[in-house]
Amino acid sequence: MNITIITVGKLKEKYLKQGIAEYTKRLGAYAKIDIVELADEKAPEVLSDSEMQQVKNKEGERILSKISPDHHVIALAIQGEMKSSEELADTLDKLATYGKSKVAFIIGGSLGLSDEVLKRADEKLSFSKMTFPHQLMRLVLVEQVYRAFRINRGEPYHK
Repeated sequence: MNITIITVGKLKEKYLKQGIAEYTKRLGAYAKIDIVELADEKAPEVLSDSEMQQVKNKEGERILSKISPDHHVIALAIQGEMKSSEELADTLDKLATYGKSKVAFIIGGSLGLSDEVLKRADEKLSFSKMTFPHQLMRLVLVEQVYRAFRINRGEPYHK
């Protein structure tokens, strides 16, 4: 399986980089993983609704340019479906079984995802009703994808 994580914004925190590197290395035994880091749109701290929409649209164009037609797209969004680790594992297993070997997970910038990206998504996934920094979600996502492969292989992993 080929997994692409398309994410907006630079990762600066050393501890997050180390965690992501560790899980990316572990995932290499199960899948090809590629993390595509896109620039976030520069904007002032306080934005009007229309300015926020413009920022999301510009970031959305960058995201969409990295998605191919054969990608199964899973957008991380608060309004998405919440799944257990086992349910995520089942989703990835079914995608592999039915020939959807290219999966793209999308993590938006600090303002979220554009409507166009959400429309392109084959499914929307929520990790919580809470809001998390998009940089932290990168680490959480790679850990959960790794956990999903361990579950699907019947390999032990702490609960």
